[in-house]
Amino acid sequence: MLLRLNYDNPHPKDIQQIVDCLKNDGLIIYPTDTVYSIGCDITRPKAIEKLCRLKNIKPEKANFSFVCSDLSHLSNYARPISNSLFRIMKKALPGPYTFILEANNNVPKLLKQNKKTVGIRVPDNTICKTIIMELGNPIITTSLHNTDDDIMDYFTDPEVIHREYEKKVDLVIDGGFGNLYASTVLDCSQDEIIVLREGLGSLDILN
Repeated sequence: MLLRLNYDNPHPKDIQQIVDCLKNDGLIIYPTDTVYSIGCDITRPKAIEKLCRLKNIKPEKANFSFVCSDLSHLSNYARPISNSLFRIMKKALPGPYTFILEANNNVPKLLKQNKKTVGIRVPDNTICKTIIMELGNPIITTSLHNTDDDIMDYFTDPEVIHREYEKKVDLVIDGGFGNLYASTVLDCSQDEIIVLREGLGSLDILN
């Protein structure tokens, strides 16, 4: 099903439909401030298993990000971070960044794997943030790659996405055209911050 939402003012009934889908182990494709992503409710083990099957990966091999509406969920999934790192994250988020942090003991229970790190995203996207706020917990997610196109790494047109995935997911959310560039990924799990991928987010936040 393709659900079109107004970016600036998504209708509460549409948001509730998406939340109900997520709470019932549904998979959704949704817009972020970078590329379109596919995700599910982080508290629904069956949905996480479905996401892994769709991506054709084993849960213990998965590198999903936790997409949050703000940093209030940080302590639920990550070990305590330094004040200097927190300042960088506050400056960068919401925005096109993924921060790789040391995972706390909740993460292996969620993903049934011995995972030592977790990726945290807080996208600057009204639709995405509204869904997560109404859901009440993060969405576990991964970017939607276009493996059939030699030029474009990611899907940008939600109608094309719907044609490709309408039988594989429960909802495709049309929030307008997506970006061509993914988030900047910063590994902050060690003493020194390492840039794993330079994407849409500027590295000036590290200065």
